Amino acid sequence: MSLSKWTAALGAAYLSVSCAYASDIKNVIVVIGDGMGAQQVGLLNSYVKHAPNSLYQDKNRISAWENIAREGVLGLAYTDPANALVVDSAASATQFASGTLAGSEMVGSDQHGDATETMLELAEKKGMATGLISDTRVTHATPAGFAAHQTHRSKENEIAMDMLNNNVDVMLGGGLRHWIPKAANDKASNIHQTLQQMTAGSVRIKSKRKDELNVLQQAQDKGYQLAFNKEQLQAADGEKLLGLFAYSRTLNGIEESNSLTDPQRTTPTLQEMTEKAISVLEKNENGFFLMVESGLIDWAAHDNDTGYMLHEMLKMDRTVGYLYDWAKDRDDTLIIITADHETGGFGFSYSRNNLPEGRDLKGDVFKGTTFKPNYNFGRYDTLDKIYQQKASYEDIFSEFDALPKAEQTPAHLVKLVNQYTQFPITEAEAQKILTTEDHEYYVEGHGYLGSKTFPKVNEYKEFFVYGSGVRHNLLASVVGKQQNTVWATGTHTNTPVPVIAWGPEEVTRKFDGLMHTTDWANHAINSINTH
Repeated sequence: MSLSKWTAALGAAYLSVSCAYASDIKNVIVVIGDGMGAQQVGLLNSYVKHAPNSLYQDKNRISAWENIAREGVLGLAYTDPANALVVDSAASATQFASGTLAGSEMVGSDQHGDATETMLELAEKKGMATGLISDTRVTHATPAGFAAHQTHRSKENEIAMDMLNNNVDVMLGGGLRHWIPKAANDKASNIHQTLQQMTAGSVRIKSKRKDELNVLQQAQDKGYQLAFNKEQLQAADGEKLLGLFAYSRTLNGIEESNSLTDPQRTTPTLQEMTEKAISVLEKNENGFFLMVESGLIDWAAHDNDTGYMLHEMLKMDRTVGYLYDWAKDRDDTLIIITADHETGGFGFSYSRNNLPEGRDLKGDVFKGTTFKPNYNFGRYDTLDKIYQQKASYEDIFSEFDALPKAEQTPAHLVKLVNQYTQFPITEAEAQKILTTEDHEYYVEGHGYLGSKTFPKVNEYKEFFVYGSGVRHNLLASVVGKQQNTVWATGTHTNTPVPVIAWGPEEVTRKFDGLMHTTDWANHAINSINTH
């Protein structure tokens, strides 16, 4: 046999073996930490390893994230969309759902405006069961990228219909508001009363639709069981399930942490939604595709809210831990854990605030002198204080805004911040946070909305774009000196994000190194294609 024929035969044999391994993939699970860059993983890791009262003390201070990364392959993905430096969640989700470049804020469309085929849609063609989960709205940008095709991410009413028509077997999350008719806003209407009964009062009944389309009824007509609270979710036993557990987002990380063992809790956790989805999807003998979004990492990071973000990372880690336990004895499942982009430009940083006291060391090198660094490099007990935050900045300001106008004073803001966080502020700092100015503002999904009075945001206001939410960022800048935390922006960055692939080695080894999000997407798509 000639060398060229030998090489070709060897290559064909290798391809055959590779395809054999790939065809053994029965289930594909994609976990997206929205806004989760290496910085957010670093926050989780610092808490796990170093917080004096870390929840991971009885787990050898090893997170589920680290555990699955040790056994899998850890790569790095850059996230930019077509013709831009920084990506939004819609374009990014479209890119990693389809392996095709997309333009900013579009959903399920490539950069030329043509509809993409997503890995979820491909899985359906292969006879696999499919599911989408988010702790934000089911119709939010990330899940939408897998099952909808629209010109803009803001078209959530249309996205709901796309998802239903795509026959996704399991959809769980928030966002009831896009599935119920406009008439539901009339509390005296029959539909409002019916929804009150269906939801058992556990979800706010208010529609964002402009029409009288009852998408919930259409879902029932297509064979979906409906669930609106934890009890209904657990009781569902069909093959198609639509669970909508909130008007907008479901439990944020702080709320979830504080209510995990509360028997009165009615909203399911991200882990509980994931457990239910898998129990439904795994009944399909052809396997399944499931996307799980831990989406509120991004919301916390937009607010520069470190405590909120830590609890979101802990929420995601609990879900990853469940998925690992479910899959660890299997050889037919590919799990991918990654992000769509990084948000906020977060980090711990050393400072000149609260400089450390000198202390004696036993070693010979420091005999006769003290160990006294010139800067404050951050104390471990700060991590416990960050964890002990009792409400998000969003909820703190919601409570502040609910006060009578005359009581919306710096003193009241001090009271709320000092009540809900371990990092007290002064009235002078509160005054700085509440100082307003007239400026132009933009809202994601709506563009330019004119000029209004919002908190003053110094010369960098162009990167803190979400209206009155800027107060959250200003609060973060005030408490940052106590936390040793810094934030670069209130929006996204193009920092590459981590990618973990866990499963058969012949598949996961392709995820090693630096790649674009479309690259890892195509590896996942190939594993479905050879199903």
